[in-house]
Order: sequence, then structure tokens, then C-alpha cells
Amino acid sequence: MAVLEQAASARKGERRFSFRLESLFVLIVLMVAMSLLSPFFLSVSNFLNILQATAVIGVLAIGATFVICSAGIDLSLGSVLAFAGIVGALAMNKLGLPWGIGVLACLAAGALAGAASGLLITKARIPAFIATLGMLGIARGTALVLSGGLPVYGLPAPFVYLGQGRPFFDVPMPVIIFLVVACIAHYVLAFTKFGKYALVIGDNETAARAMGVHVERHRILLYVLSGTMAGLAGLLFVARVNSGDPTAGMTYELSAITAAIIGGTNLFGGRGSIFGTIVGALIMGVLQNGQNLLAVPAYYQPIATGGVLILAVWLDQANRSRSAAA
Repeated sequence: MAVLEQAASARKGERRFSFRLESLFVLIVLMVAMSLLSPFFLSVSNFLNILQATAVIGVLAIGATFVICSAGIDLSLGSVLAFAGIVGALAMNKLGLPWGIGVLACLAAGALAGAASGLLITKARIPAFIATLGMLGIARGTALVLSGGLPVYGLPAPFVYLGQGRPFFDVPMPVIIFLVVACIAHYVLAFTKFGKYALVIGDNETAARAMGVHVERHRILLYVLSGTMAGLAGLLFVARVNSGDPTAGMTYELSAITAAIIGGTNLFGGRGSIFGTIVGALIMGVLQNGQNLLAVPAYYQPIATGGVLILAVWLDQANRSRSAAA
């Protein structure tokens, strides 16, 4: 019976990897609208700018996808991005360490923050919302303390190349890194036990325990993965602007969570799609780029992001209600 239940759960999980066609439709409509509103939108340089800006949010959204599909949430992503970027920048600028160590420092700082959140959630039994909200403040504050509240300049050229290089057909290096990470993440979520267990935990934690899944350990690993993705996003951000900024990533967690949900990841767990997350990240990138081209004041732009998030959750709930009724 247990084997049958596990197989059924696996088959059920495998059906959740296709993203919503509605998301792709929204992306197309948004691009058509922006091209009509701005004559500069359809230029090659602008598309490359959209892809480069989307890369950072996209990497954050991949980490958010894994956590959300397991019925968790990570509100610390933007702050961890800044914290990891500052740690990596200081390792290279102040300590004089090689750029490769700086890369590892960014990833390790993000993973450490994610592990701390995971331990608070699983061992201290603190709700994910509160634990990651606390980590948001801790990571941001630590970044400000370490840097003295000032940007860290003077990074090695090989490190900066990771954010500014264009090795193939003028495609920015962050876009290449993002696409490689997305392909690996899709394989992990769709075809490995790690990904399937995340979906099962989000769908039915009791069933996951009955299947023999070590739920607490798996949750910790999911938050470590989310933190590592935030560390990678911090690396890309710092390399792109050639400085570590303790104020970087403000509200980025909102954009990342929105991108994941727009792409079809269920806010309450049990369903996730990396390909859908890519589409969601592109929607957020096109929306941001379009507002900049149309000279929408910066203080109006968060209204659009918040509205898109509310709309995405409402559509997800509507789809769930229709599925339950059917």
C-alpha cells in the first residue's frame, strides 16, 4: 500500500511541472502593449537589458519556487542578496582574497542565512513568515554594519566579468548563468527525489512522513538552497554594478515571490514549475522595463508589483476552486 501511495504521489507531482499557459499569454500581451506605448521597447539592446535585469530576480525566484512549493515562504531573499554581496565584496576588497574565494563567500553567506532560517523554522518551531521576516532584518542590518553603511568598491576584473561580460553573441553573462541554473533547477525539481519530496511535503506533510521523508531535514535543505540562490543573485548584482551595496535588493523578495506565483507555483504548496518561474520573472522584467521607458515615477512602480502579486494569488485561488469543483 505504501509503495502504491508513493507511486501515486510521484505521478501526481509529475503533472505539476507544466506552467500556466495564461502566464505566457500575459507575457505576450504585455510585450505587445509596451511595444505600442514605447518605440524603444523592441530594440535588441532593450531586450538584452530586460534579460540582464531579469537574471537577478529570476535566480531569486528559483529559490523561492522550491520553498513555496513545499508550503514555505522566504521573505529574506532581498536582504540576503545584499548581505551575501557585501560579504563577497569585503572578502576581495578588504581581505585581498582571490576572486574565486569571493564567489564562494557570496554563496556561503547566502547558504548560511538560509540554514539559519531553516533551523529556526524546524527546530525552534517558529512560523516561516516570522522566521524569514526576522532574517530579513538581521541580514540587512549585518550588511550595513559590515560595510559601515557604505558601498564597497574596487572588485577584481574577473569577478566583474561575471556581471558585465558578454561572451557569446553579445548575451550578458548573468543571463547565461541564470539559464544554466534554471535548467539544473528544473531537472532537480522535476526528476529527482529532492524535488519530488519538496512537492509532496507541500501537498501533504502527513503523507510525506508516511513515505519516510525526513521532513525537518528536507525543509532545512530547501531554505539552504533558497539562501544559496540569494547568494548567487547577490554575486550577479555586485558584479554587474561593480560594487557591494548594503541597500541592494530592497523589495526584491516581493518580485521573486510574485514571479514564482505568476509562473504557476502554488502559494500554499504542492505545485511548482521552474519554466513557469522563468516566464513569471520575464513578466516582472518587462513590467519594470516598460515603466522605466514610459518614465513612470519610481514611487509608483511598487504599486504595479504589489497589484500583480495580488492578481496572481487571486488567479491561483480561482484555479484551485475550479479544480476542486470539477
